[in-house]
Amino acid sequence: MAGRPSRAAAESERSLETARAVLELEAAAIRGLIGQLDDSFVEAVRRMRDCRGRVICTGMGKSGHVMKKVAATLASTGTPALFIHPAEAIHGDLGMIVPGDVVLAASTSGGTEELLRMIDVLHRRGVPLIAVTGAAKSPIAERADIHLTAAIDQEACPLNLAPTASTTATLALGDALAMALLEARGFTLEDFATLHPGGELGRRLMTVDQVMHRGAAVPRVGLQASMREALFEMTEKSFGITAIVDDAGGLCGVVSDGDLRRLLNTDPAAGGSAGGAFLDRAVCHYMTPEPKTIQPDALVTVALAAMERHRITSLFICHGDGRLRGLVHIHDLWGLRRK
Repeated sequence: MAGRPSRAAAESERSLETARAVLELEAAAIRGLIGQLDDSFVEAVRRMRDCRGRVICTGMGKSGHVMKKVAATLASTGTPALFIHPAEAIHGDLGMIVPGDVVLAASTSGGTEELLRMIDVLHRRGVPLIAVTGAAKSPIAERADIHLTAAIDQEACPLNLAPTASTTATLALGDALAMALLEARGFTLEDFATLHPGGELGRRLMTVDQVMHRGAAVPRVGLQASMREALFEMTEKSFGITAIVDDAGGLCGVVSDGDLRRLLNTDPAAGGSAGGAFLDRAVCHYMTPEPKTIQPDALVTVALAAMERHRITSLFICHGDGRLRGLVHIHDLWGLRRK
């Protein structure tokens, strides 16, 4: 009959409705955590920050998968952490937990048998337990040193069975713990870069010191060198620029190929009947003083942004006292961005 939606269209709309409902329920589960935060969260952060060992994350089933991710997030943001499967733990892997560790366990029901058997051993060994459960009145919650509630109203599963909103809430609470710990530890961008040397994150977090040209590869001449010598240095090193340094290695100025072109157009001594007499004059008469520089510990993304902003192709790297350390060219950084 004309005007009736096709079966395919009806199925598509039904899928979208289900997806919207799932996202609404999971978003509501996370929002519900905010009102459940209390002093127990603060104490959990303090206990994990001050522990002398590692944070041992554990959980069964879907909670276990979530806790693997929590362990990875903690470890990558400055809190030593690892995941231990509770079933493996009660068959020998409990030996991986040592005095000084703290255990962070998740269980939606709060009654996971393998975790309960773990807890008995942890108590005997004096290892503190932080438990995340969906039920405050549960065996695991009652035996924990610190209990964090991740209670939800209902799962996002239409059958209210498959762990969905509950695991989302647990994951979000784990992220909240990790970020609070990050700040409590004073974890910096430089610390993050140290722990993430590979992949796209690693490239974005590389420092200028890691990619710069250094030593004899850096074009440089002294203040009293002639323009001819500066031109030879620029040609030999192929960066289209040379640094002008004093006897102590301090950067005093630069001369670029752009400067040379402008000089040929404006200085009578640079051409015509003078025949390029400027080439025998000291470079200090023609250099651009106070050039753009950058610190060696600056991120390469900052260096690239500075070059694009100032429309230059090279940056000299200097120590805090102004001594020349190296050079980075825009092509070096474009190559990183394309990888």
